[in-house]
Amino acid sequence: MLGKSMKILEVDKRSPMLSSSLTVAVAVNGSKKSNCALKWALERFSDEGKVMFKLLHVRARITTVPTPMGNYIPISQVRDDVATAYKKEMEWKTSKMLLPHKQLCSEKKVEAEIVQIEADDVPVAISNEVSKAQISMLVIGASSGSSFTRKLRGQRISSKISECTPTFCTVYVVSKGKLSSVRPYTSEADGSTKYESSDTISCTDSDFTYDTSSQTDQGSAALHSYTPCSSLNVQPMQAHSNVNKNNLVRKILSNACLSEGTSVNFEEEEDQISSSSCPDIQFSGSRISSFGSRISSFRTLQTDWQSMNSDQVSISGAPTDSSSENQVDISIEIERLRTELRHARGMYAMAQKETIDASRRLKKLSEYRMDEVTKLMEISFREEKARELANLEKEKHEVAEREAELVRESAEREASQKRYVELRIKYDAKEIEKLEKALMSQDLHYKKFTWEEIVSATSSFSDDFRIGMGAYGTVYKCNLRHIKVAVKVLHAKEAYRIKQFQRELEIMSKIRHPHMLLLVGACSDHSCIVYEYMENGSLEDRLLQKNNTVPIPWFIRYRIAWEVATALSFLHNSKPRSIVHRDLKPANILLDHNFVSKIGDVGLSTLLPSVDSSDPVLCHDSRLAGTLSYIDPEYQRSGLLSPKSDVYAFGMVILQLLTAKPALALAHTVETALNNGGFLEILDQSAGNWPIKETLELAILGLRCIELKQCERPDLSTEVLPVLQSLKRMADAVPNVQLGAPSHFICPILKDMMEDPCVAADGYTYDRKAIEMWFKENENSPITNLPMSDKSLVPNYILMSAIIEWKSRRN
Repeated sequence: MLGKSMKILEVDKRSPMLSSSLTVAVAVNGSKKSNCALKWALERFSDEGKVMFKLLHVRARITTVPTPMGNYIPISQVRDDVATAYKKEMEWKTSKMLLPHKQLCSEKKVEAEIVQIEADDVPVAISNEVSKAQISMLVIGASSGSSFTRKLRGQRISSKISECTPTFCTVYVVSKGKLSSVRPYTSEADGSTKYESSDTISCTDSDFTYDTSSQTDQGSAALHSYTPCSSLNVQPMQAHSNVNKNNLVRKILSNACLSEGTSVNFEEEEDQISSSSCPDIQFSGSRISSFGSRISSFRTLQTDWQSMNSDQVSISGAPTDSSSENQVDISIEIERLRTELRHARGMYAMAQKETIDASRRLKKLSEYRMDEVTKLMEISFREEKARELANLEKEKHEVAEREAELVRESAEREASQKRYVELRIKYDAKEIEKLEKALMSQDLHYKKFTWEEIVSATSSFSDDFRIGMGAYGTVYKCNLRHIKVAVKVLHAKEAYRIKQFQRELEIMSKIRHPHMLLLVGACSDHSCIVYEYMENGSLEDRLLQKNNTVPIPWFIRYRIAWEVATALSFLHNSKPRSIVHRDLKPANILLDHNFVSKIGDVGLSTLLPSVDSSDPVLCHDSRLAGTLSYIDPEYQRSGLLSPKSDVYAFGMVILQLLTAKPALALAHTVETALNNGGFLEILDQSAGNWPIKETLELAILGLRCIELKQCERPDLSTEVLPVLQSLKRMADAVPNVQLGAPSHFICPILKDMMEDPCVAADGYTYDRKAIEMWFKENENSPITNLPMSDKSLVPNYILMSAIIEWKSRRN
């Protein structure tokens, strides 16, 4: 009979709530108890067709924000960004806490949704969500601790949730993975109630009342009450009936107290015993536990008592002695229970008093803490303002330091520039003084060679040593006193030839310039002049590619134009008298092994008269001298010679650098090409890919230099040199091509010296990077244009060794 009375109520599977579209809500808080409740719900409802699980979690409203000091500040007193960040952090922590529940649903392969509710009242929040979503089933967890207080607390929360939940929702309370109690739903449509049960136990100081009510399957209710009093003045029929019932109660109670009880949910009765809602008080002692267990034993007798009442027959007459004795025993038992209850109430009153005192102290501590938090906030605010002020002052100090450093650096730079200018002025003054002394001096500063030395060095002027021949003499290559030189020997001994020789010797011995041919010595007796040897010969021979020499690239031609202009400017600005070359042409411009240009053959040069004014210096010379295509037209017509005469010849040199054509009628050819749009066709294509804009600018400059009138030609120092200087900077930025290198050192694809020579399948040697790039787009040989058998490359170590040796020798 006890086993039947402890049967747990279950919901009929034929209930309309277990339809195809069922929604089951589970209240979770991340604890092990809520995890057990979720597991129970998944095992119970996951196989009932299409079920939607909603995991409800109530999170307390965020009203305060923690500080690094461990205090809390109201959220209204912090910045919006800090509050937002803290809320996001709490949401993230909540999601992380609920993640195991979500994973548990995923393992069961059921559809689940996590609903986070922010509220302070948990039961009301869950009730509102159930009403809003029309949830038909709600599963909640109950406390499973052994402590009486913890049980009261968990049962109170579950009871409040059950009370607040709408009647159309069935509430299941799960404890330790098992169903503890059920609050069935109520169908409001037909007015019937599903299987409800309620038990009430109330205790007072004067009496003890045990009331039970149970609703049967047909909906009828039977109320049985037992009220023992201090006196035994009862009606005879009632007394006999009560004696029999009391005997049965005493007998069953004795058996129930000796046997092990089954765990049943009695939250409401125990709440009434406590008669207070303070969940933080913990009761200890065997009396309270015994009292609760005995009340539970009384409840288990409910069904037996009802059965006994239905079969009891009213007996008239006076009570017997035995029934009176039983009645007295029951009264004694009840009095003992009352004593235990009063003792429990006394313990509770003491605990409640202590709780009130603790609450008052906690309130005072909270007020003190809030004051301290306010003071700390004020201190933090002041500290923050002081820190901001310090940072501002630090930034100002750093800015001031940077400005002072800039001023100091500027002052040092200006002082350094000033010292440099002063030293440069002193140096230039000394150089000018030396040059003036050298020009005014009649002493000639050069080495003197004997005729026998020159004859021996040239093997009696053998043709094997001859490197050039001109109208005025022949040039031989030889070694004099362990120096590689070029010897120029005059053809005839006419008076004007002797005069040219002496003038050239005089001028070349007194001037020094990087782009003027260096005078080594002379043999005055036989009119022989010894110069430094220039390995690449004259510019004219290289432009015409005499003896199949390598063509000069365009950027080196830019540099040569600038070098020649600087040498002419040096001659025109020499002190105390300006020098006019009068015979500037590509044949008189020589190139060394690095293609550095130097002007030679100054035998026809003229020293202009010394004039202090800024007007151009002119000299009247009735005897025409120079090469026909390079002679100034105005000088030919009027005989007036000036530095602008050399500018005309320099313009012709510029046009020849661009076209590599003879000087005859070259100006007309270039001008016509510019007017007709055929400028690119007249450029020397062997020089490479000319930059169009800069090359066109250089061509226009050359045409300006060959104007018929001297006054229309540009000034060499102020107009020509700036343009050539910019072109030289552009040329210097181009990678240097190794000119003069053997042809087998040059890559057929790059037209430049190879860095990593490799032999391809066609038998030719290429630079590795160049041939690999070629193979990405082509299948044929770059030279034969025939299909390549394969794309394998073999390193040419012999050629690489030769290239490295050649570079080291050049350096």
